Amino acid sequence: MSTTTTINELLSFKIFEGIPEEQLSWFISKSECKVLEDGELLFAPEQPMDYTHVILTGNIRVLFATNNQQREIYLLEPGEITGTLPYSRATVSRASGISKGQSKVVSFHKRNFHELICNNHELTTRFVHEMTSRVREFTQLQTQNEKMMALGKLSAGLAHELNNPASAIVRSSTSLKEHLQLLPETFKHVISIRMTDEEVDAVNERMFAKLNNPNRASIKMSMMERAACEDYLVDWMEEHGIDNAMEMAENFVEFGFDEEDFNLFLEKVPESHLNAVLNWINNNLTTEKMVNDIQEASKRIAALVSSVKNFTHMDRAADKHLSNLHDGIRNTLTMLNHKIKKSNVNLIETFDPQLPEVNIMVSEMNQVWTNLIDNALDVIEGQTDASLEIKSSSDGNFVRIHIIDNGPGVPDDIKNRIFEPFFTTKEIGKGTGLGLDVVNRIVNQHNGKVSLDSRPGRTDFEVCIPIK
Repeated sequence: MSTTTTINELLSFKIFEGIPEEQLSWFISKSECKVLEDGELLFAPEQPMDYTHVILTGNIRVLFATNNQQREIYLLEPGEITGTLPYSRATVSRASGISKGQSKVVSFHKRNFHELICNNHELTTRFVHEMTSRVREFTQLQTQNEKMMALGKLSAGLAHELNNPASAIVRSSTSLKEHLQLLPETFKHVISIRMTDEEVDAVNERMFAKLNNPNRASIKMSMMERAACEDYLVDWMEEHGIDNAMEMAENFVEFGFDEEDFNLFLEKVPESHLNAVLNWINNNLTTEKMVNDIQEASKRIAALVSSVKNFTHMDRAADKHLSNLHDGIRNTLTMLNHKIKKSNVNLIETFDPQLPEVNIMVSEMNQVWTNLIDNALDVIEGQTDASLEIKSSSDGNFVRIHIIDNGPGVPDDIKNRIFEPFFTTKEIGKGTGLGLDVVNRIVNQHNGKVSLDSRPGRTDFEVCIPIK
């Protein structure tokens, strides 16, 4: 619904204070004044930004799509300005503007900007000042949003990575508790055995030699070889009247017991006690196996916590430190490991072992690796042959890191725009267009350079940092 505004109405707002009345009169003559009803759109995503809008009465809700949901990021009040302004580079809207209740808005078309700039200096200056303030506030808001989105991705991946070892600890500890409750029954049979010290020592030494064998984990057998060993031990134990032969054979083979070991037991243990001794050994093997599972899961959690600490550099001041870039990259890969495994990505690390240390702000550079690697994973998600290569090299003056994916590539017509703030090719809500801008700014802070070489099937982001 169309309506009108007056000079006095504009002068009631701080932004128009001190503007000559003839300039305000000209502004009104070139503008359209309208009333929006509750829920009516003032602007929409991907709509050309052709107008400068001044809110006269009511409120305009600014909504931004995040994860397919509309989230209110700002509430425009009377006297505030939205839309395009002189010298602004914005061409399309990234958000929705919806009237909250009834609102009165005056809209000024950008075709009048040339006349505005040439003939209305005070009004132009006020608009440019408003644009500068708005860009600063919006950039801060979007930067925070970008950080929260990145944090959300890392948190989801970490939660998944921590859940597996944590569940393993709970599962193994519960089984261990149940297992230990069964040991008294076995102990009754063992304590009644009469053997010489020499025989007991021989059995103990052989059992602990297997338990403490550092090379046990490296012993590899094919499925057929393992099945043959288990069949032999099952036959041997059944021949000598041993209970639980099938269950025990699996454990004994896993710990590397073979025919020679069982012949030793037969030689050193009276046959009437062989069943009790082997079951006692099997209980020790089972206990060892459960403890090892708990230990490995605990180490995995400790490694993840250490990676988080190193990734955030939480125990250091935010100054530059001599650091090997490989450490930050590996910590980043740990943070994004869930995403790598989920997409079944073939990760190739071509690292220069002699890469020199460089003076960097570690946590900031980790943001660079996070944005570049995460973008690459987004691009190749769903590909059956998804591949990500991270390569490092040095030439005496610079350290170079390459993040290379085999995705569809960056189209030629947007290659020169990808580092622009707020420019993004992702769907609304999946990116703010600040990731590569952050990368560019951080690398520039280190007197370095980030560049792109892309074609279908190979996109290479190179980060170049001076050694000195």
